[in-house]
Amino acid sequence: MTHTDVATMRAIQQDTHGSPEVLKDVELPRPVPGISEILVAVRAAGVNPTDWVNRARVATLDRLPLVLGWDVSGVVEAVGIGVTVFKPGDEVFGMLPYPYGVGSHAEYVTAPARSFALKPAGIDHVQAGALPLAALTAYQALVDTADVQPGQRVLIQAAAGGVGHLAVQIAKARGAYVIGTASAAKHDFLRSIGVDEAVDYRSVDFTEVVSDVDVVLDPLSIDPVGRARSLAVLRPGGTLISILPVVPIDPAELAEIAERGIRFEALLVEADHAGMRAIADLAETGALRAHIEATFPLAQAAKAHALGETGRTTGKIVLTMEENAANDNTVL
Repeated sequence: MTHTDVATMRAIQQDTHGSPEVLKDVELPRPVPGISEILVAVRAAGVNPTDWVNRARVATLDRLPLVLGWDVSGVVEAVGIGVTVFKPGDEVFGMLPYPYGVGSHAEYVTAPARSFALKPAGIDHVQAGALPLAALTAYQALVDTADVQPGQRVLIQAAAGGVGHLAVQIAKARGAYVIGTASAAKHDFLRSIGVDEAVDYRSVDFTEVVSDVDVVLDPLSIDPVGRARSLAVLRPGGTLISILPVVPIDPAELAEIAERGIRFEALLVEADHAGMRAIADLAETGALRAHIEATFPLAQAAKAHALGETGRTTGKIVLTMEENAANDNTVL
């Protein structure tokens, strides 16, 4: 698709919910930054499980037509009234306000300026575009919520996943002893990013081999049975953090957890300027790096969704706005 009007842009839009094929390459009006907003020319945008969940059905969003995408790395094109922290030409990355600020799977996007931080010079846009939502989720869970301390034992379930592999690195940067669950084929990867103890969830019940844990990060459990397994390995005074907060939890279960002296928190990621700056610092020093499973050009967003939905990927999938920057399912 070519541009005939500078006031338009390409975007991936859906008019209905369903399979990846509902995603269409369309031309839309280019947004204009409002008060305290910036307009970003998108260079790369991560694809997260929340993208394919919201594509398939009403989840955290009830809006059609819909342009998905919360991760973004790009270049500031224009600034709205009142913005002082960025200027046109700045390279930035960040997460659009979740969930209603959605829309980064497009050539341009507007968002509050303080949803972003300057992109570290030492990483490219693909790497930066992979980080925001997953890294902020991990950072807000382990640092802001649990305040992980050196020497604490941290269990990260699905440790090779998008949030999980970044959580491992953040916990290690805090000096923690990290236990991660993943299939055996991914254990070498887990060790390469700093996991101290890898557990094959397919062959071992982690509740039988893990104990005395200070913090559990659980991106999986949607029922009391799953939460009970996480609770079983926590020490008294420990913290369980779920990143599936939209699932109702029975008050009686919450009371039982509290009676055991365990803190339970259900976290929904928030746009966060300070958090993005902290993530930028970790990325700049090499302490935090996204593993890129694959990149796809914007027009192949449906293929990116289909790959993500297999549930077998490691790390992150990224869309790029540069047509020649990635071939179909290019593994980096």
